[in-house]
Amino acid sequence: MRPLPPGAEAGAWLHGATTFTTLRTRRGLPLLWEAHLARLAGSCVFLGLPAPEDRPPTLDPLPWGLLRLTTTPEGTFWSHRPLTPGPRPTEGVRVLLTGRQVHPQLAPHKTGNYLPYLLAGRDAGAAGAFEGWLTDPEGRVVDGGRTSPLFDLGGRLVVPAGGLPGVTRAAFLRRQDFQERAVTVAELREVTRAWLCGSGVGVVPVREIAGEGWEVRLTSSWPPTDDPALVWPE
Repeated sequence: MRPLPPGAEAGAWLHGATTFTTLRTRRGLPLLWEAHLARLAGSCVFLGLPAPEDRPPTLDPLPWGLLRLTTTPEGTFWSHRPLTPGPRPTEGVRVLLTGRQVHPQLAPHKTGNYLPYLLAGRDAGAAGAFEGWLTDPEGRVVDGGRTSPLFDLGGRLVVPAGGLPGVTRAAFLRRQDFQERAVTVAELREVTRAWLCGSGVGVVPVREIAGEGWEVRLTSSWPPTDDPALVWPE
């Protein structure tokens, strides 16, 4: 057991009093900057945190990078690292429906209270899955541990309501018809196609959804796009 280091006696450290967003960068240019900043600013208002600055920092020209903006009561801080997710999963990925639940009030925001999402990711990794999905207390699928889900149900694109408003997902859905509504766990067996959307991976097709005692095989197809915000970074 050790004493807390200097500076850790603060709400950001002790209680997760932060909000953040993670942007993909391409040769030092932040992608989807305005949308990420707008979501971050909205969360700052909701959580009573200071508004973030509206200009990106000067970044190293990495081929692909991840820029994280974290707002605390003391202001907004940033970090930038290379984005190297590895080989593209050509056949799509496997997703696990976990037993983890989102916070009923904080689910639409990325906050320092991130433990349920981390646990969902650990559950998925232990089961050999790429991603873990979380539900709300009513048993509806709302979000992923690190990506935003998108479903094809009955031939229509469906965004599950109740989770984080995914910026990459919204960019992918521009000029496409879709519906945002509650999606129950039972409906997962009716999904014909699905994708994971996030800054770190782009838009990735799902080939299999697994739950407790069941699994569903899907038709997986990569979206035909060369948008640097949506492709697998390789």
